[in-house]
Amino acid sequence: MQKNYVQEILNIIHGNIPQAELAEKLSDYHEKDLADALEALMPAERKSLYPILGVDEVAEIFAYLDDAEPYLKELSRDEAAKVISNMDSDDAADALEDLDEIDKGEIVNKLDRDSIEDVKMLLSYSEDEIGSKMTTNYIRIKNDMTIRQAMSELVKQAGENDNISVLYVVDENEHFYGAIDLKDLIIARAEDPLAELIVGSYPYVTDREKISDCIERIVDYAERSLPVLNEAGKLMGIITSSDVVELVDDEMSDDYAKLGGLTGEEDLRESVFESVKKRLPWLTALLFLGMLVSSVVGAFESVVAVLPVVICFQSMVLDMAGNVGTQSLAVTIRVLVDENLTVSKKFQLLWKEVRVGLLNGTILAVMALSFLGCYIHFFKGYAWNTALLLSGCVGASLVVAMVVSSLVGTLVPMLFHKIHIDPAVASGPLITTINDLVAVVVYYGLAIVVLIDLFHLA
Repeated sequence: MQKNYVQEILNIIHGNIPQAELAEKLSDYHEKDLADALEALMPAERKSLYPILGVDEVAEIFAYLDDAEPYLKELSRDEAAKVISNMDSDDAADALEDLDEIDKGEIVNKLDRDSIEDVKMLLSYSEDEIGSKMTTNYIRIKNDMTIRQAMSELVKQAGENDNISVLYVVDENEHFYGAIDLKDLIIARAEDPLAELIVGSYPYVTDREKISDCIERIVDYAERSLPVLNEAGKLMGIITSSDVVELVDDEMSDDYAKLGGLTGEEDLRESVFESVKKRLPWLTALLFLGMLVSSVVGAFESVVAVLPVVICFQSMVLDMAGNVGTQSLAVTIRVLVDENLTVSKKFQLLWKEVRVGLLNGTILAVMALSFLGCYIHFFKGYAWNTALLLSGCVGASLVVAMVVSSLVGTLVPMLFHKIHIDPAVASGPLITTINDLVAVVVYYGLAIVVLIDLFHLA
């Protein structure tokens, strides 16, 4: 069975044992579990626990907190500055971003010299740039070193930097020169030239790149870390595998929020006003689109007046069109992630979605013809010929609406992607509303042409 480490930690903390023994017992647990336990404690309990854990351990724990602000405020400014100074630069920048500007400024001014330089550098990037997510916790060596000197430098820097699986090499001007796998350095002979170990054509990203533009490339390389360079080619920091996991999670959450018609991801800590601010813009746009759909429906009042049974199946046609459009949207967004997607492949995707919509629509149309025909005959009291004509109109509407919805769900995100707008902005609610408009016109248009004008059912 999975152990509940958080509960074990809480039991230890509440066990009234001596401080030295408490610190020793807590040192056996992972910082993530300690962070979860910290959130379950009362503020007074946490304040008494911080000195027992020590600055280094508190810094490690704070790196796992989703929102460090309330916990940093439980410390004095000097204590908070010491904790942040002992955090990795990227974690320190994230923690400071949670604070208001006044608290952030006061704490930054109290950081040690090395930390303040790194943190200010990271805070200089906008949150959508890859540089804001990098860390300065890595091993850097010079390209003119010997194997022995490189090993000595590794041992020296490993005391403060724990990302040691890859060593990054720079030249005399601090320009990125290449990378060395730690395993290769360990098994190398002292007399071997260092140049033989350096991988010169090593993948990298640049600090001002948008996260959304380079995240797929980072994932594709599947390295434990990648160097981050500035425009001049100087090594600024690295992106680690744990950073990549966080970036992917953030990107997925952001896309999921957009697919839900939000302007940004929400969480439980947000106020009602902040949630309203994120939801209202799309809802306002959709309100006016909904008014357009309603006005179109109003234009077909004459159909409903002379053949009221058609209104019974309006919602079904609209819902099916919306569902198909959302499915095509999801598939298209997933495919568009591939930056190497050619025009011919886009046409292949479009043709495939049309065929899928046509086939699904045809199958559903046959089902509608059968089941709705029986429903209209037995429960609505219409003659068989009239019932089959009505159900046939619904079925034909499903075919046309689903094919058009597939097109819309594929073309709209492609268009957004082409003009460099996140295709996730072509959200589910937007696609659904557009498809509602299409389905209404198709359904009532067929009803007028086929049922009223051609067969004179009215």
